[in-house]
Order: sequence, then structure tokens, then C-alpha cells
Amino acid sequence: MKKIAFYTLGCKLNFSETSTLSRMLEQKGYERVEFNQKPDIFIINTCSVTDNADKKCRKIVREAQHINPDGYVAIVGCYAQLKPEEIASIPGVDAVLGAAEKFRLAELLGGFVKESSGKAVVYNSPIEEAIDYHASYSLNDRTRTFLKVQDGCDYPCAYCTIPLARGNSRSDTIENVVRMAREIADRGVKEIVLTGVNIGDFGLRPQTGQPNQRRETFLQLIQALDEVDGIERFRISSIEPNLLTDEIIAFVAASKRFVPHFHVPLQSGSNSVLAFMRRRYKRELYAERVAKIKELMPHACIGVDVIVGHPGETDEAFLETFHFLNELPVSYLHVFTYSERPNTHALNIKPVVNPSKRAERSKMLHSLSDKKRRFFYEQQVGRQATVLFEEAIENGQMQGFTENYVRVTAQYDPLLINETKQVRLLALNAAGLMEVTESEPELQPLVHH
Repeated sequence: MKKIAFYTLGCKLNFSETSTLSRMLEQKGYERVEFNQKPDIFIINTCSVTDNADKKCRKIVREAQHINPDGYVAIVGCYAQLKPEEIASIPGVDAVLGAAEKFRLAELLGGFVKESSGKAVVYNSPIEEAIDYHASYSLNDRTRTFLKVQDGCDYPCAYCTIPLARGNSRSDTIENVVRMAREIADRGVKEIVLTGVNIGDFGLRPQTGQPNQRRETFLQLIQALDEVDGIERFRISSIEPNLLTDEIIAFVAASKRFVPHFHVPLQSGSNSVLAFMRRRYKRELYAERVAKIKELMPHACIGVDVIVGHPGETDEAFLETFHFLNELPVSYLHVFTYSERPNTHALNIKPVVNPSKRAERSKMLHSLSDKKRRFFYEQQVGRQATVLFEEAIENGQMQGFTENYVRVTAQYDPLLINETKQVRLLALNAAGLMEVTESEPELQPLVHH
């Protein structure tokens, strides 16, 4: 029995797909092991979002060669679709599979036998051929499961290569997503995170020789999932502000299982930069969405993606973003420093922001994020919440998340792992985590609507 190991770079979507590839290969008789347990085959699932995808990929390949010089190394994922020849030239790589090929790994690579020529084999179709939808979810990797419901993107944002790496927007069916959610529930998982490239665009399905047709909507999907018994929590990973409708917000506020936590990409708080970025909304719409969430769910957690240093972002435009975020009642920021990506429209936009200025702006927004998170946590002190505890143990303490994404720490108790527990939020510790105590049974749990 050949041993196989996986390494995942990038997003939750990649984690769900790696987990699915692993199960497919285990069903074919391969034994999954850890990366450092001298596997016969290494599968590296790559990301293309940042400019150091190349460095990270090379580093993991070198480590694989160090662990087992005779091991077979296959590269899949977004970077493999965008730069197949570049990856094939990395010493130690045996195979590169693009977006349309990665789920046919075992079929295309046979028994994972190295080519006698020593050259890497490349299976990489044009991205237009990546039209099939492959259902995926992660399992046994974390307390929660990442369930993929959508893939690809039809939005031509100026800075982004994802449509080039993953193809057009396409989705699973509601029936199939519900079936997988029930499967996951049967395995004892308590929380599912819905993931995809652009999940608010859920419902498009491939049609031979024509544009993808919308058959269902994201609102219909979450309404159906809310009825799935056994799953205590559903979390929406990230949703575009122009697709986050009042109806979706209202449904989450009143739902049984969807938690009050939204991650809504902003990218810039300047309308001029949003136009350069080819985003599909203005800052005013974003502010309306945040206000609506807070009106219906005052204690909801709201995360924000923001890019600094995009071409066309002047000092004034950056300060617009900074002040806009400072005044919004959001809970934390994911800050990305703009990096040039080949074949993107942003390369044509002037002025270009120099790297030192990008770094300075990133630092300012990271500081703002720390301030925002602390303020949000402090607002929760004294409240009741339900925590889902995780397996990770450190210094006799275990951690978990509340419904509204406050990370808590508590004394280790093996009975609490993968269990939800009602607690009272006491105070922040020196590490910025929330300390808790078991809540009094006569008190009502946190209600988010």
C-alpha cells in the first residue's frame, strides 16, 4: 500500500478540496500519512493569491525531497493552472495538474510512477474547459467542516487571477449540498462553514455550449440548510456586499442554525479606487449592509477584506479607506498588500504605489484591526454565549469560538472537545483571548435576533 501525504496552501476552499482528494485516493487503496512520515507520494495544493506562491511551492517541494528523495511530487491548485511550465521546471516536481484535471489525479497519473526521462508531466487544459463542478468538503482536519458550495467567478476584478485559475462561476445543487451536510452531521461534526470563490453567486450551473444558467439562489440554499438536523451551526465564509441582500441578513438574524458572523470583502473605502478595482458597489452600499446587520444583530461579528497599495490608491484615497473603516462598526480586518499579478487589468493603472508605502499602509490597517477586534471583544464581556471547543491544547488550556466568533480560552477538559457549552464571557487575558466561566443554568443563552 503506497503512502500519500498532502500539503495545502491558501484558502478554506483549497482545504475542502484537498480533503476530498485524500478521501478519493484512500478509497483507491492509498494510505494517508503526515507529510513528515516518509510518504511515497506528495500532493501539494497551491494558491495564487499572493506574489510568493512560487517561493512557497518551491520550499514545500524541497522539503518533500528532503523527507523522501524518491517520493513522487504532484502539484495541483490555482498556481498549477496559471503557471504550469514554471512549476514543471522546479527540480523534484513529477506532475502538474490544472483546474480541469486535479480531480482526475489517480486516473491521469496511474500508479504515480516517475517518468524515465526525469521530466515532469503536465496536464493543463485552457481554463474555459474547467466547467465541471466537483463537490468537496473537509473532514477530520478541524473541529468544523468547510463545505464547498460554489466554484469559479464571473467578476473581472482588476487585481484578481482567480477567474483565470478556477474558471466561470458554477455551483452544486441545493439537494446535493443538503445531502452532504447530513453526511457531515452523521460524522459528529457540529459546525459547517460554507465556502466557495463567490458563494453569494450560488445557483449557476453549466449548460453545454451556452452560458451557465441560474437555477437556484443562495437564499434558497441557506433556507434549506437551516432545516438540517445534527448540525448546530452554519457559518458563511465570505460574501460580496452587492450579493448580501437584506433578505439574506434578515434570514440569518431569525434562523435556527446560521450564526451572527459575516465576512464581507470591502477592498477599499474609496469610491475612486473601487472603480479602478472594477468592484460592483460603492462604499455607501457597504455601509448600508453593515448598518443592516447591526440593526438586526447588534452583537454580530463582521470581518472585512481590504487591499492596500492598489494602483491608483493615492494618499488621500488610502486615508478615505482608513477613516471609513475606523468609523464602521466592524470587528476585524484581513489586510492584503497588493501584489502585481500577470494578465490582470490592474497592471495598466497608474500611479503605481511603491512597495514601502504599501507596507506602511498595511501596518496602519493591521493596527486598526487589532483595535477593532479588542473593542468588539470588550463589548461582549458579561454576556452569555455558546462556545464550540476545539482539540488544540496549549499550556493546559483549550480554545473555541462563540457563535459570533469570539475566541475563548478555558481550562482543558477532554469532555468538552467538539462540544458546545454555554458560558459567561468574563474578561480578556494578556493574549487577547476571552476568559469564560460556565454559565448559570437558569440564565438564557445568547440570542442573536
